[in-house]
Amino acid sequence: MDIFDKINELYDKRRQVELGGGDERIDKQHDKGKLTARERIDYLLDNGSFVELNPFIEHRETDFGMNNSHANGEGVVTGYGKINGRAVYLFAQDFTVYGGALGEMHGKKIAAAMDLAVKTGAPFIGLNDSGGARIQEGVSSLDGYGHVFYRNAVYSGVIPQISVIMGPSAGGAVYSPAITDFVIMVEKTSQMFITGPKVIETVTGEQISPEELGGADVHNSKSGNAHIKAANEEEALDAVKELVAYLPANYQEKPPLQQSSLNDETRPDLTDIVPFDATRPYDVKAVIEQVVDPGSFYEIHKDFAKNIVVGFARINGQTVGFVCNQPKYLAGGLDIDSSDKAARFIRFCDSFNIALITFEDVTGFFPGVKQEHGGIIRHGAKILYAYSEATVPKITVITRKAYGGAYVALNSKSIGADLVFAWPNAEIAVMGPDGAANIIFAKEIADSDDPEATRQEKISTYREKFANPYVAAGLGMIDDVIDPRETRIKLIQALEMLYNKEEDRPTKKHGNIPL
Repeated sequence: MDIFDKINELYDKRRQVELGGGDERIDKQHDKGKLTARERIDYLLDNGSFVELNPFIEHRETDFGMNNSHANGEGVVTGYGKINGRAVYLFAQDFTVYGGALGEMHGKKIAAAMDLAVKTGAPFIGLNDSGGARIQEGVSSLDGYGHVFYRNAVYSGVIPQISVIMGPSAGGAVYSPAITDFVIMVEKTSQMFITGPKVIETVTGEQISPEELGGADVHNSKSGNAHIKAANEEEALDAVKELVAYLPANYQEKPPLQQSSLNDETRPDLTDIVPFDATRPYDVKAVIEQVVDPGSFYEIHKDFAKNIVVGFARINGQTVGFVCNQPKYLAGGLDIDSSDKAARFIRFCDSFNIALITFEDVTGFFPGVKQEHGGIIRHGAKILYAYSEATVPKITVITRKAYGGAYVALNSKSIGADLVFAWPNAEIAVMGPDGAANIIFAKEIADSDDPEATRQEKISTYREKFANPYVAAGLGMIDDVIDPRETRIKLIQALEMLYNKEEDRPTKKHGNIPL
C-alpha cells in the first residue's frame, strides 16, 4: 500500500461521512419538504467557502447495541465559511443520522466550533433539526447539552448567535436556541416545546397537535420565543444572511457601513403620516420608512407584542436599532410583552455597538388587573434598566405623546439619552391633558354652570401651559424642537456626531436586571 492508496482511503471515508444516514433517509428528508444538513450549509454559505471540522468523530457508547451502530459525522455537521465574504461558524444537525439526536460527541463537535468562533471573533449559527437527547447514551447526552448551553450563555454578548429551527426541537434541545440572540422558525416543519403533545395528553389530558403546541406561528405571535418566521427553509436561510449583514462580527467591532447614495433632503410626507389629533392611530412603520435608507428596515419580533416595533435599519449607511411605539395597537401603550420585547432588543444593540433610535408616542403603561397581577411593574422596569445600562449612542424623537413613567422609561434624558428631539405638536406631561384637567380643576368644573365647556377650557389651558415640548425644552429635558420634515437630517447629524461616543458604567461583575 502506498501514499495514494491512503489518499483514496481518505476520500472513501469522507464520502461515507457526507452520505449521512444514507440515500433512503435523505429521500425521506426531502419528502418532508426539508433540505439535508449539507444542503442547508451549501445554500447559506458563499459558494465553496465551507470548511468542515471534526468529520470523523464517532460516539463511544457500547450499550443498547450502539457498539455495532455507526453514526456518520455523529449526526451533526460543523465548520466555518463565509456569508457575503464575512466569516461565520456554524453547525447543522443531520436528521438522517439518529434523527439528529444529540449525544456526547455530537455536543463536543458543536462546543468545539463555538470555541473557535469566539477565539476568532465571528458570529455563530445553529441549524437545528433534532429529535432531542440520544437516549441510548443516557446522562452523557445530557452532559453534551450542558456544554452547549454553557457556551451559549458565556459567549452571549461576545459574538452574535443565531438559531434556525428547521425541524423538531424538543425537551432540553429548546434551551440552546432560547439563550441565543435570534430564533428563526420555518412554518409547518419546525416546532419547539419542552414536553410534546403525547406527554401533555398523558399528564394533563389536554389534546393538541405539535404545530398548535409549538409551531412557528405560536412562537412568533404568542410566546415570543421566536423572532422571525419563514415560509420555507430557503427563506429562513435568506433571513440569516440578511440579519448577519446588519451585525458586527463581535462585540469589539462596529457594524459594517454601507454606501448610501441618498441625499439628506426633507421628508414632507411625515406631516401627513402622523395625525395632529393625538387620539388617532397611524402606522409607525410608515414613519420609520421615511427616515431610513430605502428598503433597509428589517423588523424583528414582527408578530409578537405589536404595540411596539423593533428592528434594524440603515441611516446614511449606518446600522441602527429602532424601538418605536405603535399607535395601531393598544394605542402604543406599554404592556408586559412589549416591555420584554423592547428590553431584549435594546440590550442586544448595546452588546454589539448598534446605535439606538426611539420614536416615542406613548400614553403610558397599559392599565388593568391582569397586567398588574402579571407583573407589569417588574416587566416595565426592564425597559428602564436596559436603556439606563446601554452606552451606545441613544437618540429619542417624541412624535406626539410622552406621558408619565412611560416617558421616563423610553430613553428620556434622565436615564441617559444623548439627544432628545420633539416635534412641535408633542405633548410631554405627567398625564394627558384630559386626565390632568379632570383632577386639577375638578372643583371648578363641578361648580360651573356648564361643566363640559369649562372642562374643555381647562384641558386647553393645561395643554398650552404644560403639555407642550417647550416646557421640557426650557428645562433641558429636550435638546431641540424640530420640524418633522427634517427628522432624517437631524438623525444623520446626530449619528455622525455620536459615532465615536465612549461612555463607561461603574465597574462591577454584572447588574441584576429585574427578570
